[in-house]
Amino acid sequence: MIPCSERLEHVHYDIRGPLYQAALAMEARGVEVLKLNAGNPACFGFTLPESVRRALEGHIDEAVAYADVRGMAPARAAICDYHRRAGLSRVEPEDIFLCNGVSEAASMLMTALVCAGDEILVPSPCYSLWSINAWLCGGKPVFYRCDPANGWNPDPADIRAKLSPRTKAILVINPNNPTGAVYSREILLEIAEIARQHQLMLLSDEIYDRLILDGSPYASLGALAPDVPCVTFNGLSKSHIICGFRCGWMVFSGPRTERAAVEEGVMNLASMRICGNALTQLVIPAALADPESTRQMLRPGGRLFEQRAAVMRVLDGVEGVRYTPNSAAFYLFPGLEPGRFDFADAPDFALRLLEETHILVVPGTGFDWQEDLRFRIVMLPEPARLEQAMQALAAFLEEHRVS
Repeated sequence: MIPCSERLEHVHYDIRGPLYQAALAMEARGVEVLKLNAGNPACFGFTLPESVRRALEGHIDEAVAYADVRGMAPARAAICDYHRRAGLSRVEPEDIFLCNGVSEAASMLMTALVCAGDEILVPSPCYSLWSINAWLCGGKPVFYRCDPANGWNPDPADIRAKLSPRTKAILVINPNNPTGAVYSREILLEIAEIARQHQLMLLSDEIYDRLILDGSPYASLGALAPDVPCVTFNGLSKSHIICGFRCGWMVFSGPRTERAAVEEGVMNLASMRICGNALTQLVIPAALADPESTRQMLRPGGRLFEQRAAVMRVLDGVEGVRYTPNSAAFYLFPGLEPGRFDFADAPDFALRLLEETHILVVPGTGFDWQEDLRFRIVMLPEPARLEQAMQALAAFLEEHRVS
């Protein structure tokens, strides 16, 4: 047998990992599975905005040739305007790279940034794209704690405690996946100050910044720290229901001399892959000019608002379940009180839930969370279907209650 590369030793992506494969096998046998594992709105009846459809249909011929290495000029201009309005006042279109999703942007940035043995401070819980890329690039993710008792905000004291001479950057995921938290301005300023004092780069994954619920106050990290080198990641997959378009980008901000070498590295990588998908870049100006199609999902009566309400109505009545309501996106990260149920750990819980109720969720360990038994629920089915699923979860938990 030809061995697999040792670089994949730490690679895991539990959202589509073994449990997902087990769910597919169940479906192949004719079993209906409710997949609450992946944030893929189009699978649950969400449709792309007409503004996006028109932009694509009317300009396809413009995407036949290779695009600029950084991305099409109109797309980068629209992105630049968007981030300037968010407070990145000094960015220019040349500071922006269009990518095939934030996934590619993260891979390119980490490849350009991380040397063998470097450490990247990443949150726990964490969307595993980031920790995996640190490993793949020869570095090491070092997890700092986000506090469920403080709205899942990062703990700056823990960040400071995890610093070492090999620390190169701090990653922030805000709004957060998997918790749906929106971080406070005060916490972000503390993180920026740590980066400033220790000459670190800030990485800020902000792809859910257009999916803020309840008017929660939100600030872009790079805007709060214009004197610190920062890379901000964003895209249209969730806010405009075009996950399959793979439409993401990164924006460099802060002192140009401090970020120049990493930016040049990204430029080399971008050149090597020639360009991002040109078809999807066509829709960016129209999408960013159409915030209303996103906002209508977030208001009372809108799908994301009502789906969250349906989940919480049921979970509020289930003894032994604790959670912090999400302030953004469509994720919830509930936990089970210790000693109340007969599950060995989060993977055991998720497997038995799938086998007994045919509901697929991702255990908290899939997001590098080991502190207690948690799992992520993707709140994308219609409210009535979600409420039914949560009632099935409640009945399942009652069957496994020990106290």
